[in-house]
Amino acid sequence: MNAPTSSGFRCGMIAIVGRPNVGKSTLMNALVGQKVSITSRKAQTTRHRITGINTFDDAQYIFVDTPGFQTKHSGALNCSLNRAVTSTLTSVDAILFVIEAGRFGPDDQKVLDLIPTGTPTLLIANKLDRVGDKETLFPFIQQMSALRDFREIVPLSAKNADDIKRLLQVLKPYLPEGEPIYGEDDLTDRNERFLAAEILREKVFRWTNDELPYTSTVLIDKFETEGRLRRVFATILVDRDMHKAMIIGQKGAKLKQISTEARLDMEKLFDGPVYLETFVKVKSGWADNEAGLRAYGYE
Repeated sequence: MNAPTSSGFRCGMIAIVGRPNVGKSTLMNALVGQKVSITSRKAQTTRHRITGINTFDDAQYIFVDTPGFQTKHSGALNCSLNRAVTSTLTSVDAILFVIEAGRFGPDDQKVLDLIPTGTPTLLIANKLDRVGDKETLFPFIQQMSALRDFREIVPLSAKNADDIKRLLQVLKPYLPEGEPIYGEDDLTDRNERFLAAEILREKVFRWTNDELPYTSTVLIDKFETEGRLRRVFATILVDRDMHKAMIIGQKGAKLKQISTEARLDMEKLFDGPVYLETFVKVKSGWADNEAGLRAYGYE
């Protein structure tokens, strides 16, 4: 890829918003072309604003993946996540409002109500591959177009490369002209320490499914680099002793599987060997304590 030039170059920030589990993080990773935001079937997997960057010869797209706006619980963690969503919406050039194709419910409407009317908003009807009868899509899109003056309505599957390429082209005119903010090879503004924690947290969610409440997190106690080798010492923080037992599993089998998969993903992302040592600790009530949340990196 050639270095971007200033002549006609476009650069802008795009927020990706929606209720939990509509595929925001999967869409983000597809738009960036690399995994920078973790995914799982568990709601509220994304807890931080994750910036993903994709740079072309004529444009730099800066995507911001936000936590799914939480309407069912009101603890300190959820309040923190919701603040992350609302603050993001005031500082972007365009918004991708993601829903599931063929489905729009009260929780979707609550997110839509938060979106500023003055910011160009594109409706993304994701998971198109799951719509059995495509003829139902046209009346659904008509229904959606009556809700808000969306600049574009784009049905797609985040898993379809052609759909992603088409969305990037649709998005380009909404980016203002200007110099690139990040380097042409940058994929995210997050450091390796943060990404290591996110990868491990993803594996915890994937291997515990719905057994473990989402009030668990990962702390990186130490992150060392020796040449291409990364040494990572991490703690999985849970709320109760029974949750600790779930993660460790019989004779430590589940924790070993979680750690192995996390290490392999880290090696792929960091392009080098990783030594990962993982511990599990119990700290009751951490997700309901504002001071504790700030200490663990939540805004």
